[in-house]
Amino acid sequence: MPRNVIFAAPFPAETTLRFVRAVARLDDVRLLGIVAESPRGDDAKMFHDIVRVTDPLSVNDVVDATDILRRRHGQPHRIVGVLEALQVQLAVARARFGVEGTPPGTAELFRDKSRMKAALAASGLPVARNALVRGEEDARAFAKQVGFPMVVKPPAGMGAKATFRVTDLDRLLDAVRGMRASEANPLLAEEFLRGREFSFETVTVGGDVKADSISHYLPSCLEALENDWVQWCCMLPRETAGPEYDGARAMGHAAVKALGLDDGMTHMEWFQRTDGTLVIGEIAQRPPGANITRMMGLACDVDPYRAWARAVVDGVLDAPWHRRYAVGCAFLRGMGRGRVAGVTGVAKTHDLIGKWIAEASLPTLGAMKSDSYEGDGYVIVRDERTETVKELLSVVIDTMRVYYA
Repeated sequence: MPRNVIFAAPFPAETTLRFVRAVARLDDVRLLGIVAESPRGDDAKMFHDIVRVTDPLSVNDVVDATDILRRRHGQPHRIVGVLEALQVQLAVARARFGVEGTPPGTAELFRDKSRMKAALAASGLPVARNALVRGEEDARAFAKQVGFPMVVKPPAGMGAKATFRVTDLDRLLDAVRGMRASEANPLLAEEFLRGREFSFETVTVGGDVKADSISHYLPSCLEALENDWVQWCCMLPRETAGPEYDGARAMGHAAVKALGLDDGMTHMEWFQRTDGTLVIGEIAQRPPGANITRMMGLACDVDPYRAWARAVVDGVLDAPWHRRYAVGCAFLRGMGRGRVAGVTGVAKTHDLIGKWIAEASLPTLGAMKSDSYEGDGYVIVRDERTETVKELLSVVIDTMRVYYA
């Protein structure tokens, strides 16, 4: 009897479909889908059955779709998905139908950044000073406590989206008014963390971290967002054992324990301050974006999508992870606004570093400029030496240019 695995994949984005395909290839799985837009071609054939919903982020829609699939095919074995904005809804559906997996309390702890930071701090882990701001009085009090600059964002925000740096009280109060902060709709204000920004990823099984990964952000995500000409890079160094990363690894493992994840992947952003101390930015209960999942696989010669699938569906680590390569990704974007009008330096980049390129996606001519620090395209490079990867990333961002009209 095949196991019914429900995968909530609202839209057929390639980044999501890589995980869907991994689940579909597991042994004894009948793949059932909850979607807003159905996949096409061979990807549609992966699903035994699909329920389309109007609002894929609605708890009621997710629960109702799960109930329909349960009535048609029997009890689900697992209910899974990779989008951060869906984790609480999936957890509610699991609880409703008695399905094993992350419970609502844990999912909500990861999703609500204010509660997350409180739980981490209660476990003795370093986090940025923060406060929920429900109006101007709260804003003034927090500004008096931490000073400027500071960062404001939604408590359930994702990555650096809807995140702003404010440099004085007037701009903070403008943000409070503009984002309509209230008792029911508070903002999360945090001290501005200065220093080098990194990420820390885990594959967790049975509450224990079985594999981990460290990435460097070059520069910080917020700096890239604030300067739309910056071609942001992310690099996974080959050498991650030893004292340079011991503190970060201990902090990342402890964060997963503190928040209570049993099975799955996490993505944690952390900083090394100018004085050398470490501090957690935030942690998400999902595989990392920004091509980090893909780069983790390239660095260790493993299939990271299958690793996630095996963790959340089978409760095992698929294979041992040993980092054999350094890997980096340069995200392509340029100055200006409008639609992509051209990309230069493609042939020259290929001539200079083609043998090191593991994957690339060029900007689509005519597409609107992305508002993300991930830009409009990317180039992933790999080599056994970390210094070589740094040089390769420099070649990409110095040689390729995106133009808009």
